[in-house]
Amino acid sequence: MLSQVKGPQNFLSAVESKIGIKYPCLELDMGKFDYDESLKLQTKIVSRRKENVFPDCLIFFEYPHIFTLGQVGKKEHLLVGASELRRLGIRVHQTGRGGDITYHGPGQLVAYPILDLKTWYKDIGLYLRTLEKVIIETLLDFGIKGEREPGLTGVWVKGFKIAAIGIKTSQWVTSHGLALNINTDLRYFNFIVPCGLFSRGVTSMEIILGKSLKIKEVKDSLSSHFTDNFNRDQWLGEWDKVESLYTAK
Repeated sequence: MLSQVKGPQNFLSAVESKIGIKYPCLELDMGKFDYDESLKLQTKIVSRRKENVFPDCLIFFEYPHIFTLGQVGKKEHLLVGASELRRLGIRVHQTGRGGDITYHGPGQLVAYPILDLKTWYKDIGLYLRTLEKVIIETLLDFGIKGEREPGLTGVWVKGFKIAAIGIKTSQWVTSHGLALNINTDLRYFNFIVPCGLFSRGVTSMEIILGKSLKIKEVKDSLSSHFTDNFNRDQWLGEWDKVESLYTAK
């Protein structure tokens, strides 16, 4: 279906006529992806979403080892120097999302919703709490009880952080998003102060359950809870079939 759509306006019309009152949400699973390239892709999609010629999106990535600093990130929360970073093969990237420093890497599911909140609720706090709810419901599907912590953002299991959230909004269009530790190598968190919280540790679904999980199964669960909570209708796509839409005039 997607490959038969000739332009962004036709794309939206075709999808909306199919699903009725729910807004379409195009899901893109980009797999293993370079961090810098993922930011470029986000920027392009956000721009087209603001122009209302591209639908809401939920984009999944899996990154190589990288530390990212948000807008309030403090460099002293990076606990190793340049030579050690080179030895470990870890890059550091300053980014435009909210929050402090965090780690991304193999075995971690990163999800970036690009939503126009004008079609939902223009409430950033509610958006953050709803992302937390999506993660909590996803964890419950695998027998894990996730919780919120008062005054903090993210999801926790018995006091250990299992999912981080850092977002950006522009003209009520969201970008960046969440990172859920599935089979993540948690040793890399020892080189930072995760999210700037000195007294809190991190955990993963693998550690809690005592076994590795298939990332696709977790992704499918999260996608389902996301579309339910945000009243979107999932529309699976492949980037090579929709890429030209964001440059169409």
